[in-house]
Amino acid sequence: MTEKMPGTEKTGTDEKTELEAAAFRALIHHLMVKRPDVQNIDLMNLGGFCRNCLSRWYQEAAAERGIAMTKDEAREIYYGMPYEDWRALNQTEADADKKAAFETAFRENVGPRD
Repeated sequence: MTEKMPGTEKTGTDEKTELEAAAFRALIHHLMVKRPDVQNIDLMNLGGFCRNCLSRWYQEAAAERGIAMTKDEAREIYYGMPYEDWRALNQTEADADKKAAFETAFRENVGPRD
């Protein structure tokens, strides 16, 4: 992130990175442990991102640093288990309205679907 974040004027670069990492770990823990019931489609429709986006960003950051990581490996970090296992345990069927909203949110925030 290149722009200055409010409230970081008094922290050094290392401290800022540590704070950001701690907040990010709390987000992952919240989604993985406390709220696995929150559906990815709802996250995408309301926030423009979901667990799959988080795992993709992680995989992209790894690649930028020369670290090989598959999509499945990155997803397991964010789901705490293989993606298909998480889907079987937690994912519910979305209605037609949510699916339509998802297509719009995905296109606007991620890009065209492959």
